Amino acid sequence: MVVFERETRVDAPFENVWRFHSRIQGLEALTPGFLNLEIERVVGPDDERNPEVLAAGTRVYASIRPFGVGPRRRWVSVIVEREAGEDAARFVDEMEGGPFPRWRHTHRFERDGDGTIVRDRVEYELPCGRLGAVAAAFGDLGFGPMFRYRHHRTRTLFE
Repeated sequence: MVVFERETRVDAPFENVWRFHSRIQGLEALTPGFLNLEIERVVGPDDERNPEVLAAGTRVYASIRPFGVGPRRRWVSVIVEREAGEDAARFVDEMEGGPFPRWRHTHRFERDGDGTIVRDRVEYELPCGRLGAVAAAFGDLGFGPMFRYRHHRTRTLFE
């Protein structure tokens, strides 16, 4: 299993940053355009279509087509955990179907004075067995720019 982590401080109130990331619009706004993200549908834990908040049990059906090349790659993510307190919150999504044999993304938010610390932790496994394990050593090359974009975009939207 490979782990990728990124942390940044956003000069914006914790409640605002948490609320934004708790909705599908946050995912859409923070995904780089070159991925050509399409959200096909979002289904809440009670089969509610397009729930306002990504609660535990929510499934997101999406696809990407990086750089507009090749077929669309579809995946299903499920929110498996969600906790919110006065000064900290988090949610975890896991890939239920898609290009990675294992994908667990923990999104953490902590109040830091008038600002918010945003932390992403992705635990993943690449496909192709041993070849994927070798390629995982270069995971920062793929995830680094994507998460730099996400964190920069969050700061741009809120600061």
